[in-house]
Amino acid sequence: MNTFMATTILLLFGLMISRLTLSDAQSIGVCYGKDGNNLPSDQEVVSLFQTNVIGRMRIYDPNRDTLEALRGSNIEVILGVPNDKLQSLTDASAAKTWVQDNVVAYSSNVKFRYIAVGNEVHPGDANAQSVLPAMQNVHNAIASANLQDQIKVSTAIDTTLLGSSYPPSDGSFSTGASPYINPIINFLRTNGSPLLANVYPYFSYTGNPQSIDLSYALFTSPGVVVQDGQYGYQNLFDALLDSLYAALEKAGAPNLNIVVSESGWPSEGGTAATVDNAGTFYRNLINHAKQGTPRRSGQAIETYLFAMFDENLKAAGIEQHFGLFLPNKQPKYQLTFG
Repeated sequence: MNTFMATTILLLFGLMISRLTLSDAQSIGVCYGKDGNNLPSDQEVVSLFQTNVIGRMRIYDPNRDTLEALRGSNIEVILGVPNDKLQSLTDASAAKTWVQDNVVAYSSNVKFRYIAVGNEVHPGDANAQSVLPAMQNVHNAIASANLQDQIKVSTAIDTTLLGSSYPPSDGSFSTGASPYINPIINFLRTNGSPLLANVYPYFSYTGNPQSIDLSYALFTSPGVVVQDGQYGYQNLFDALLDSLYAALEKAGAPNLNIVVSESGWPSEGGTAATVDNAGTFYRNLINHAKQGTPRRSGQAIETYLFAMFDENLKAAGIEQHFGLFLPNKQPKYQLTFG
């Protein structure tokens, strides 16, 4: 082998390693909701993601314009099945058509990462019994298209399914939630899929401000606040996430991974909702996600910040003010994503 060939191979190898490292390091995505009448076009939004080096996006339904804009962007995508579509996808042929129209039709140049079948469905909801059958049918349709290794099927839960969460090692699913979530956990474990979880220290803090210090919720505590056996907790985000990990262990799934499919802090409209607090939360969460929780130390936390824009068609109050950007595309905070 001559020197030129050897140098070329080394350069190519180095480029490949750097790309792998960049991909592995990219643990932050952003949720892109569209409940606004003043938002930029989908093509502008995709460009805004790229300009800010945001490599992952969560969308809540298979909007045609969004999917077309994502073609060739190299952005990794969580695609949602809306809750009002769950029942229809319990029919296998309907699920196959849904996957064909919304996934397979774009899969050559849209990088789907996960399909989130339902968002924050609770055990008592009318469509709760549809979640697992819909997940199974969507998975089977993806497998029949030979995409099961690159696209994993899951569902997004919230932390209200926990019956106990303090201290984190006592985390367990409630007796009401267990019959609902345990079969889903078995499905995820069988298929090598993560559990998607929406984790909001903001709501935990505002629901119990007498017992939870604001600094603990904003990642600004100077030291350990909660000592839980061998694990010390300096922030509420880790405590919430590790309580879910403890619950998964008790449910027989100690190796199941959790992807934080939403986490955010509003800038106005309610208790502790200020631009300063929200900016502090997002900045610290981005930095912290690289480090992992005490139970998963050193394992980067794949996290999706909620949300890309303020959405003026949501309910008045805090719900309209979770945006990282204003609808005119100006950043609300100084954040570095990539």
